[in-house]
Amino acid sequence: MNTPGNPRKQGPVPVKSTGARISQWLSDRLKQAEHLLSPSRYSCIACSGSYTKRGELPLCHTCSASIPWILHVECECCGRPEICGDCSRRQETFFVQNRSAVSYSPLMKEWLGIFKYRGHEKLRALLGKMLLHAYHMHHRQAESQSTAGSYVELLTYVPLSERRLAERGFNQAEQLTEELGRLTGIPVIGLLERVRHTDKQSFKTRGDRLADLQGVFALNPAVRSSLQMMTSRKAVRLYVIDDVYTTGSTLNECAKVITMELDIAVYGISWAR
Repeated sequence: MNTPGNPRKQGPVPVKSTGARISQWLSDRLKQAEHLLSPSRYSCIACSGSYTKRGELPLCHTCSASIPWILHVECECCGRPEICGDCSRRQETFFVQNRSAVSYSPLMKEWLGIFKYRGHEKLRALLGKMLLHAYHMHHRQAESQSTAGSYVELLTYVPLSERRLAERGFNQAEQLTEELGRLTGIPVIGLLERVRHTDKQSFKTRGDRLADLQGVFALNPAVRSSLQMMTSRKAVRLYVIDDVYTTGSTLNECAKVITMELDIAVYGISWAR
């Protein structure tokens, strides 16, 4: 019987409590080891398939291996990997050169269609990152020819007409340019405006393209004024971005409008050729 002067002596901490703590510690360590031994799984942006080893692009091995990268060029002007007849037939070329990331294979056409016409936003980051390949091709050539110098780089894009923009909801060239700007840190400017609507160029002959693009583009007055002040102080290299380079008519018309009013070297970057 306990009395106020003789309280009950406390016993030792039960062994069960210590064992539970040890068991929990072992369980936590096993979970950590399992997490390290089991590779993380990713979802391929292009095919939605699952993969474990992540590369530079968010693609599974099959999709990544299917990309027809342009690794060498036959035409120094347009960057085509085969013999080109378009550049030799052009009477005047107003851009310095164009470089494209990939050949326009059926798979690349499918990817672009999903992004361009179905609004698959995840492909924006993928295609934009692929443009880095074309951008670096410009620099590798400049370095090999010892023509690299001090200049300011800027990015702009081929604009859509108001009707086409309303139909699609976004300008795919503008979005790709923004991605490239984010990755390179190069400023993006909205220099060009489309002042007249044209039908899709993909369904036209080369002659029809040339005639249809006359007077289509103009310079944004506010941006033009800023560039005029900039070019009076330093050299500027401007990259005009588009999704696909076919005959070069669009890029050449853009470059013509730009170089008529600004002392700027115009280069083209397209995702596909």
